[in-house]
Amino acid sequence: MPTIFEQAGYKFKFFSNENDEPPHIHISKGDGNAKYWLTPEVNEAYSYGFTGRERKKIKTIVRKNSLTFIDAWYEFFK
Repeated sequence: MPTIFEQAGYKFKFFSNENDEPPHIHISKGDGNAKYWLTPEVNEAYSYGFTGRERKKIKTIVRKNSLTFIDAWYEFFK
């Protein structure tokens, strides 16, 4: 489970056994965790343990870094 990126205490990572799914990123911080699809557009798959404010912040971070995450996804799962 490589961590691709960290910001504001959030860790953005992939699970190595999920290459059969479309590109996505998992986010964790404390007891919270979320999953965001990266294609065809950034979209929350699920979110547990994050407040509405945190979810908005996470989505902003994912949107700003989506191309980096997509590139890392294809590099990791090639």
